[in-house]
Amino acid sequence: MTTGKVRIALDAMGGDHGPEVVLAGAALTLQKHPDTFFLLHGDEAICAPVLNQLPALKASSRLIHADIAIKMDDKPSQALRYGRGKSSMWRAIDSVKQGEADVAVSAGNTGALMAMALFCLRTMANIDRPAIAAIWPTIKGESIVLDVGATIGADARQLVDLAIMGSAMAQIMFDITKPTVGLLNVGVEEMKGVEEVKLAAKILRETEMPGLTYAGFVEGDDIGRGTVDVVVTEGFAGNIALKTAEGTAKQIGTYLKAAMGRTFLSKLGYLLAKSAFAELKDRLDPRKVNGGVFLGLDGVVIKSHGGTDATGFSAAVDLGYEMVRHDLMAKIRTSLNESFGHRAKSNDAADPKGESLA
Repeated sequence: MTTGKVRIALDAMGGDHGPEVVLAGAALTLQKHPDTFFLLHGDEAICAPVLNQLPALKASSRLIHADIAIKMDDKPSQALRYGRGKSSMWRAIDSVKQGEADVAVSAGNTGALMAMALFCLRTMANIDRPAIAAIWPTIKGESIVLDVGATIGADARQLVDLAIMGSAMAQIMFDITKPTVGLLNVGVEEMKGVEEVKLAAKILRETEMPGLTYAGFVEGDDIGRGTVDVVVTEGFAGNIALKTAEGTAKQIGTYLKAAMGRTFLSKLGYLLAKSAFAELKDRLDPRKVNGGVFLGLDGVVIKSHGGTDATGFSAAVDLGYEMVRHDLMAKIRTSLNESFGHRAKSNDAADPKGESLA
């Protein structure tokens, strides 16, 4: 565990609500983690009046002017072209690269954030491309699902890399030595699934990975059950799973609200079970698990949901704080080095063309 101040760079202009939510969320995090210092990147004329209303945050932060705010509907290439070097998003990421901050957090355009983070920070050694890891509420508690939308498609080696990185994050989040890992598939039988998923399963099954326990294939319903600590999939399927879960939670909430107000007896039943419904609402609150970690980059970047409120943004900042405080980058590097060492000794795990995946 690292000591000293955790330095968090914020894209103060990111998201649907800008500085009002970003700075209020930072203030909430500061209350929970007073050993935090913020670098606030944004338009000084807009941010300063908001910051003046938050004296504790003002005393534990530095406001750095940025001329440009990336729009939520900008294409990644467009944002990179006009926002590189000048935007609040870029400068928050660059402060991590320059060693001025330990983590960058933004609620801005996801595609633009990934493009800028990849261009600015690059990927870690032996990692082909980054992934977004999300914390997922389950019946048993929480799990980690990745990739939930950074890149489409993945070969066997990339899926194995996701397993390694997700396990390193799970060690921090859940305080376990060897998290269980499952590959998302259309069935649990070994013969099912596309070839890349089956080959990744073979590698994970036959190679002793010191930082994880491979538990086999898992299906979509296993995510919510909490069957494993880490669910691995490529970004297309992962993003669909994420959006489906979010939509289902909203659907259930709408059904319950309509049902509870339909008749006098249902209203009475709601009053009698009010505490139970409050607990259900709390467990389904997406703000509590807000924040996706960009894994595989040579630096820590957190993506907050763009439409969240101060409580939700604070959860994303808290996530960044935990990743830094518990040395996420060091854990991933150690896990990757160990796994590549084991893979080098297990070159019999080859692809169908006979090419080593080590």
